[in-house]
Amino acid sequence: MRALIFAAIDRSRTTLLTLLFLILGGIAAFQTIPKEANPDVTIPVIYVSMTLDGISPEDAERLLVRPMEQELRSLEGIKEMRGTASEGHASVMLEFDAGFDPDKALQDVREKVDTARGKLPGEADEPRVNEINVSLFPVLSVGLSGPLSERELITIARQFQDAIESIPEVLEVEIGGDREDLLEIVVDPQVLESYGIDFDQLASLVTRNNQLVAAGSLDTGNGRMALKVPGVIETIEDVMSMPIKVDGDTVVTFGDVAMLQRTFKDPTGFARINGEPALVLEVSKRSGANIIETIAQIRNLVDQTRPQLPEGLEIRYIMDQSEEVRDILSDLLNNVLTAIVLVIILVIAAMGPRSALMVGLTIPGAFLAGILVIWTMGLTLNIVVLFSLILVAGMLVDGAIVVSELADRNLSDGQPVKNAWAEAASRMAWPIIASTATTLAVFVPLLFWPGVVGEFMKFLPLTVIICLVASLAMALVFLPVLGSVSGGRRARQGETTGRLMQRYRWLLSVLLKSPGLTLIGVLCVIAVIYAAYARFNYGVEFFPSVEPDSAQVQVRARGDLSVWERDVIVREVERRLQGMPEVKALYARSMVSASSQMAPDVIGVLQFQFTDWYTRRAASAILEDFRALTSDIAGVELEFRKQEGGPAEGKPIELQVSSREANDLNGYVDKIKDRMRELGGFVDIDDDRSLPGIEWRLQVDREAAARFGTDVLGIGSAVRLVTNGLVLATYRPEDVRDEVDIVVRVPNNWRELDHLQRQTIRTPRGQVPLSEFVDLRPGDKTGSIVRVGGQRTVTIKSDLAPGRRVDELLRSLQAGMPEPPDGISVKFAGENEDQQQAANFLVTAFLVAIGLMLLILVTQFNSLYQTFLILSAIVLSTAGVLLGLLVNSQSFGIVMVGMGTIALAGIVVNNNIILIDTYNQMRKEGIEAYEAALETGCLRLRPVLLTAITTVLGLMPMVLGVNVDLLTPSLGLGAPSTQWWTQLSSAIAGGLTFATVLTLLLTPALLVLGNRAGQALGRLTGRVSRSSSGQ
Repeated sequence: MRALIFAAIDRSRTTLLTLLFLILGGIAAFQTIPKEANPDVTIPVIYVSMTLDGISPEDAERLLVRPMEQELRSLEGIKEMRGTASEGHASVMLEFDAGFDPDKALQDVREKVDTARGKLPGEADEPRVNEINVSLFPVLSVGLSGPLSERELITIARQFQDAIESIPEVLEVEIGGDREDLLEIVVDPQVLESYGIDFDQLASLVTRNNQLVAAGSLDTGNGRMALKVPGVIETIEDVMSMPIKVDGDTVVTFGDVAMLQRTFKDPTGFARINGEPALVLEVSKRSGANIIETIAQIRNLVDQTRPQLPEGLEIRYIMDQSEEVRDILSDLLNNVLTAIVLVIILVIAAMGPRSALMVGLTIPGAFLAGILVIWTMGLTLNIVVLFSLILVAGMLVDGAIVVSELADRNLSDGQPVKNAWAEAASRMAWPIIASTATTLAVFVPLLFWPGVVGEFMKFLPLTVIICLVASLAMALVFLPVLGSVSGGRRARQGETTGRLMQRYRWLLSVLLKSPGLTLIGVLCVIAVIYAAYARFNYGVEFFPSVEPDSAQVQVRARGDLSVWERDVIVREVERRLQGMPEVKALYARSMVSASSQMAPDVIGVLQFQFTDWYTRRAASAILEDFRALTSDIAGVELEFRKQEGGPAEGKPIELQVSSREANDLNGYVDKIKDRMRELGGFVDIDDDRSLPGIEWRLQVDREAAARFGTDVLGIGSAVRLVTNGLVLATYRPEDVRDEVDIVVRVPNNWRELDHLQRQTIRTPRGQVPLSEFVDLRPGDKTGSIVRVGGQRTVTIKSDLAPGRRVDELLRSLQAGMPEPPDGISVKFAGENEDQQQAANFLVTAFLVAIGLMLLILVTQFNSLYQTFLILSAIVLSTAGVLLGLLVNSQSFGIVMVGMGTIALAGIVVNNNIILIDTYNQMRKEGIEAYEAALETGCLRLRPVLLTAITTVLGLMPMVLGVNVDLLTPSLGLGAPSTQWWTQLSSAIAGGLTFATVLTLLLTPALLVLGNRAGQALGRLTGRVSRSSSGQ
């Protein structure tokens, strides 16, 4: 190392040019690196969806879900398989173990689905296989609303869809509220009867006349002619002129007996923004695309087309993630700048402006080198990477401060400039390398964090490791070169000047006289802190809760409500909550069937986008107002939810109750829910069982039907005419992306239940009413059926009452669970499962880290006592972590505080290493243990205090939730971006402050104690050996 440092100083121009290139490369990388909000994490979920119009949930389970499950069951690496069957639709969701190979899994699933396709009913649509990826979630929602007709809105939305998708960085645009096109042939059944036309005949007629005939070409010798028989339906006129009945010379076409119109399929829900009908364009970007630039391009495109749009159309950007990323980027830059400024001010105060400037340079140097490496590795700049840079800001200067402080002493002792810096760097090289290696040893195990949380967090250790290695190069190579070039001498200074030093020397000399008492005193203080934390703590949580930008209200109601009745209820809730000053936009939608993430009785969702966080009250206070405003709406339950950050999703408490037989499930689920209500602390309890409702069953008497020469298929076609319509064929008009169904239906006033009885069907014995062989009976309706791992399953979910903790509630529930009947199993999932996993991993990582540190330290000091002395500092500093959380009134976050404690372990060790290294050096020179410990303490006081204070000051903006903007001078308090990291930074700052006091007072005392114990042991063994030889 010494040779390298001297070589770098001799070739100073090369070294400085390298530094310049690194900094310029870093700046370029920072400009071009893709920036996004959340890391691009592959969620280990693949989703297979199957549709068959009009199929009932029981049939969907039997004919779609079970054959598909049977095939997919043999795939390897599946953690959970969840099948759902509902009306007209079925799906199987596969959750794999995290860290799976997404491409291979997707390929395997596709192959299995292709095999299973043959076992599904022929009428079912092709099964679709989708992977779920965070980067595919919408990054921007554009709302189009205004007093326009539905057709106009949809046409404009589709034009935008095509335009936005032509931007290379955009992956796809979905239109929320878009309805499928339909060519509707409205026929009066009596007209068909009078012409004696059968429905089945109609279908075959249209199909035979809607054929692509590739007629070929003729080569006559006098040229070549291509022939074409235009037989495919292209326009409505083609359908109108299609013959359906011929009698002699008279031809009856569709146009004679029916009314044709381009329309949409029946609505399944409505969307509004601020009370106006709306459509929403949801834009997803390609992974690795820069979110800020992509959204700027989209906004630019929308602005350019504005002049050609209708007057009343309003365009709103509802969810724009680039603003969040931009805010966090600026917060980060401000925090880094603040950290640099604070460090420079501190170093100026301690060592003068020249040293301060050089130490200050190492921070941006190490940062930019780090960003250059991250960019070349193909990673993106996201929240986690940005925070890691803040976390590391204080650690980067530690090495630089230690080197420049020693060089400063060498200069004041009168050494020449080059020599002073070279000697300082080579003397401190091994202690600094050892201390950096211990910090790295702590972060390396975090790279192997399993699960989705681990995928999310692994960017933190990666960034820290890259930046710390860069800072090592800065401190040991570039800084000495800069120092030796900059010149400058220092006047000789007395070592004991300064009131702080004198007081410290006096205190230390007192403590060193009785090191045993010092140790007992410190242990008592730590015991008091632990006791205080046990008594006054702020609870445990999994991930920090952050002030949200948006919230939603789920409207729940029961009963067989039509889509219009549902919308009336949602409108009522919307009317009460409209015009609130703290809400920027209110996006409401009503729906016929809720998504699988929601309870089955959700009929609508209202999404609120709040104004900026500094102009309004906290979200929970606003939601309390909402509750009060809507408390008297009858027959409706409202659930208010804040937007959640981080990888935790959904409600924190989740119980899965499974059984092969569905009959006993309902009663047992009711018992569990009653128990939860008795225990208290659980709010918004819901489950995903089907809602009670009525379905009408058309029981066909097959014998009677056979007598009339008809069958179930013919009867089914007649029934379809009255319900959704009978699909005859499809065609592709110019203005639509997908095929459009051509459907025959009866007029609106005929679409009634009692009309089914009167509907007639053509048989060889003439027209016969359906009531002759069909009996209409009411039965119990099944909404949807959920299967997990091949068993029928009901999931009970619940939120927590304010002030209650997940772990405590689950323990009380597990103790008081009603006895399950035979064949029923209960599994606790949800946040509890994730917490267990994360907590277990962090403990393992901590132990592995301590093992690695042990190896490094024994290598460095070759003494087990000194190694354990350093490691004891880690254990004792945990008291400081708890103190930091108490002082800053933070709860104990498993992920954040766990990582804080691990990061702290690496930082705490550094000062001790340098302190003990100096002590060992003095002992080699023959100084007594007491004197050596006292002198070491006084020598290292300045660098230890400087490194600790710089790290704590760098984290201070985060601890206090303060945002200092130095470029446009302004101050922000409690910004959401700082709330993320308050726990982590409080843990590190508290632990480090406490550990610094221990390093300066307890470590020297323990060194003396160890020396005395060693001497006492030596005397004892000497006596024993003398007495044994005397015998």
